[in-house]
Amino acid sequence: MVNAEYKFSGYAFAATALDRGDTLRVDADALAALWPQARVLVLDTDGRALADADEQPFLPLGSELGGGPGTAIYLGKGAETAWFVVEAGNVTVQAPGRVDLRQAATIWPAEVVNIFSYARGMSYWHSRNRYCGVCGAAIQFGRAGFIGHCRQCGTEHYPRVDPAIIVAVENNGRLLLGRQANWAPRRYSVLAGFVEPGETFEQTVAREVYEETRVRVIASRYLGSQPWPFPGALMVGFAATAHDDVPTVDGELEDARWCTREEVAAALQRELSDDGQGLLLPAKISIARSLVEHWYRQQPGTRPDHG
Repeated sequence: MVNAEYKFSGYAFAATALDRGDTLRVDADALAALWPQARVLVLDTDGRALADADEQPFLPLGSELGGGPGTAIYLGKGAETAWFVVEAGNVTVQAPGRVDLRQAATIWPAEVVNIFSYARGMSYWHSRNRYCGVCGAAIQFGRAGFIGHCRQCGTEHYPRVDPAIIVAVENNGRLLLGRQANWAPRRYSVLAGFVEPGETFEQTVAREVYEETRVRVIASRYLGSQPWPFPGALMVGFAATAHDDVPTVDGELEDARWCTREEVAAALQRELSDDGQGLLLPAKISIARSLVEHWYRQQPGTRPDHG
């Protein structure tokens, strides 16, 4: 559930979800009946979706691919259509284009982008779990692709998601932003980090912010979340308040700084006409950008249009 004061800002991969139909995953006859009229997303070995010459989604019907679900993963049903994903190497089909997920998020319909995100996560999990992590034997996938069974030692393997916090930290009307050395010049973002075993999300917020910047968090509150299949994270968004500490970096970040409302306002406008100076913000497809915009909207004197 999204915090009531947090306005969904249109970031990718988080719109209406499919009805995943868990009970259908063990019903081979039902899946076979859905297959002919189902839409099938086809991914190559790099996780890119097959597309047409205009980079729009190539979504053949199951009947056009022939056969039955076979090695396809059942994703679920939308309002009228069932969806599967299949590896390109398992079907005989050709398409002129290939589109990665970040690109799709900017040019494809939101519903299809969400399905692509879901499919990419499942495909990645399959590709990294072909052998049992306990005994090394080959894995046999079942439940329409949602369980891996080792016939040698009996271990069952399930799709996993790695939770990570992402947080807009403020102090006295300033926003804490940092940058990694491998980012594009001038690019800054809110802080993020993976949850470790035995931690709550709130504990991770405090630990990650302190480890990366030596800024001490006072309190934090949950705002919203975003699947982030690069390759398999779930970004859990927070807002936090912190002490008036001087940001100090030590390796993980190249730089971190407190930014004023005016600096963030200029960065939001800079995307319309980049003057080659000042901050650049995260892409609009990300919850990182949404958190920055949410923080900015809360500042005194800010107009609803971000002006």
